[in-house]
Amino acid sequence: MDGDNFIGFDADDTLWHNESIFEKMHERYYKLLASHHDAATVEKALFATEMRNLALYGYGIKGYMLSSIETAIDLTEGKISTAEVRELLELGRRMLDHPVDLLDGAREALEALTPSHRLVLITKGDLRDQERKVAKSGLAGLFHAIEIVSEKDQGTYGRIFRRLGIDPARFLMVGNSVKSDILPVLALGGAGVHVPYRITWGHEEAEPPPASEGRFFRAASLRELPGIVGRWR
Repeated sequence: MDGDNFIGFDADDTLWHNESIFEKMHERYYKLLASHHDAATVEKALFATEMRNLALYGYGIKGYMLSSIETAIDLTEGKISTAEVRELLELGRRMLDHPVDLLDGAREALEALTPSHRLVLITKGDLRDQERKVAKSGLAGLFHAIEIVSEKDQGTYGRIFRRLGIDPARFLMVGNSVKSDILPVLALGGAGVHVPYRITWGHEEAEPPPASEGRFFRAASLRELPGIVGRWR
């Protein structure tokens, strides 16, 4: 699509709240295991289990729940009760059924940009859960394309660019993760806007590149995005 400018958007913690849901789950999880280990030990063990299982389970709540149960079994030396496992499963169901709460300025930014740009949603995670959130968000109709992927790296973005006919030089990615949303796109010749969320999952932590008025921008919220897009093009 020669001549078209594309803006890509991450979903979780960019357009709607996500990590805050996990934060509440962690608090209950630590209390559940408090008689066995302190919160720091539980957190470290759970993260290690998640990283070990990531290639098998992928991203999302379902994989997280499997890892949380495995960690609980390990940390309690198999003493966790059936009732406690059932409680963990119920917490997972509540997470999967959680309302989709848009971040401040999300809808307004998309509505301001969609008349002049082709918008693409690029999100990773469990297909069914991400489809649910996209549908509940009420934003689906504002996107030219919606891509739900298992990983967000140079290879994934490259395939999306080729499939949609996107010139990387005319692509701007907006997201809260430097690692997944910004660095791969910059490496392919595109541009990025980092809009940090108040919580960053350890797996997504990365050093941001130096600020550049041409290709890398920072924003405190999505309300700043239309002005940044104006400077980009």
